[in-house]
Amino acid sequence: MPAEPASEVVLFTDGACSGNPGPGGWAFILRHPGTGKELADSGAEPDTTNNRMELTAVVRGLAQLKRPTKVELVTDSVYVGTGLSEWMPKWKAQGWRRKEKGKFVPVKNEDLWRELDRLASAHTIRFSHVAGHSGHPENEACDRMAVEAYKQLQADLRR
Repeated sequence: MPAEPASEVVLFTDGACSGNPGPGGWAFILRHPGTGKELADSGAEPDTTNNRMELTAVVRGLAQLKRPTKVELVTDSVYVGTGLSEWMPKWKAQGWRRKEKGKFVPVKNEDLWRELDRLASAHTIRFSHVAGHSGHPENEACDRMAVEAYKQLQADLRR
């Protein structure tokens, strides 16, 4: 078990899709409250789902961390929060499968869940849920960045 990390960061994330599936975007803001330093990034995919974009935002944000860190993950995605805290341990124990109608089926977005598991194992993550589109400044900023990313991708693809 890794030693208790000394630093703490806040990772704000969001994903957005125009249609589900459809063009989608992801965004994160990674903030170190102790120093005030902040890093933000976003990106897009031409054909994806909202859940994939929510997961991608968290994976991309955690990938920025270079050492074990206490992370407060702030997202409007119940899918990500519940997945991290409840579903993922079961999926791993079941060979990355879940039960559906009494049968085991592959976990959706398994590639991203596996990467999230790998990244999360190095950190201490606390999940904080915020209601989407409720005026939370960083969540709203991430939403704008994610939407802008997929709109820019759509414009680039039309050229």
